[in-house]
Amino acid sequence: MSEMDDKGKISCVALMSGGLDSILAAAVVKRQGIEVLGIFVNTGFCLADHRRRHPRPEQEPPRNEALRAGADLGVQIEIIDISEEYIKILLNPRHGYGSAANPCIDCKIEMFRRAKNYMEEIGARFIISGEVAGQRPMTQKEFQLKMIAKESGCEDILLRPLSAKILKPTLPEREGWVNRDELHGFAGRGRSPQIALAKELGIADYPQPAGGCFLTDKNFANRLFDLYEHRGKDAITREDLELLKAGRHFRLGEVKVIVGRNEGENNYLEGFAAGRIVMQAADHLGPITIIEGTPDTEQLTIGARITARYGKGRNERLVRVRYKPGGRTRGLNPLSEDEIIEVSPEPGDLERWRI
Repeated sequence: MSEMDDKGKISCVALMSGGLDSILAAAVVKRQGIEVLGIFVNTGFCLADHRRRHPRPEQEPPRNEALRAGADLGVQIEIIDISEEYIKILLNPRHGYGSAANPCIDCKIEMFRRAKNYMEEIGARFIISGEVAGQRPMTQKEFQLKMIAKESGCEDILLRPLSAKILKPTLPEREGWVNRDELHGFAGRGRSPQIALAKELGIADYPQPAGGCFLTDKNFANRLFDLYEHRGKDAITREDLELLKAGRHFRLGEVKVIVGRNEGENNYLEGFAAGRIVMQAADHLGPITIIEGTPDTEQLTIGARITARYGKGRNERLVRVRYKPGGRTRGLNPLSEDEIIEVSPEPGDLERWRI
């Protein structure tokens, strides 16, 4: 029996983000009779994952698009968590950053390495990805596609079904495990071919393209590079990185002030109270503020003014702000007077300090 006749015993590993391209890649290969097993690689910087774990009370938590896509396609999805190891990649990417703090090339290489490990573990034959040649400027130009495949060790076992016809055939095509004629030759940043293919395949439920990674966000990048400057890469912890994901950030010398923007962020920031000063207006609804470092009297006062500025007492002449080193502000017994500071809710030029 030939390899083509024995297709039912052939399986592949699909990198699944849950976006349209990864859905289509899996569907195109699956309809050739090949078993598709998906993986979702969690780097720890997925926006939707963060919002799912720390939802705003007024909003429904976002779904995991990879798991949803797997359920729709009948594809099993394995979640592979690399968040601890990924910190080293983020802090010292061999291939540098993109337009923000995104080490996209190093990220892709690591994801393909993980896919290859999983492929070997389960006895699959090859790997598929939803990449489209020329779609992303940092990772999907032809020379980048080749480099990423080579450096990840996946050079001849990686199939990109949406652009396969304009790329060099790889092992799955040469061996006849997949029919190259039934693959595609998409290229460029336009999405019309993918949308047309989705309609042809009866795929209607897919997310619109949007930034799904903290590391592509310029604000997050500014905070990260500020941390590099004031802390040094060698001293940065995972907790430091987690704190960059929420709040308004202000830099007062070696002291940093982080102010929650809504109830969900207030709850999130309270989880980082240990070892930090925590502030909240005593008589008005408003944000939780945490202060990192050892502030002097002036910096402490500015932190209190910023706290008051973003609360319901912003129009008052004076606002009482309570603070507690290394503790929580909610559910406390009445505070003593030495834990109260009365300030004007007008801190001055906020943009001067904003990160």
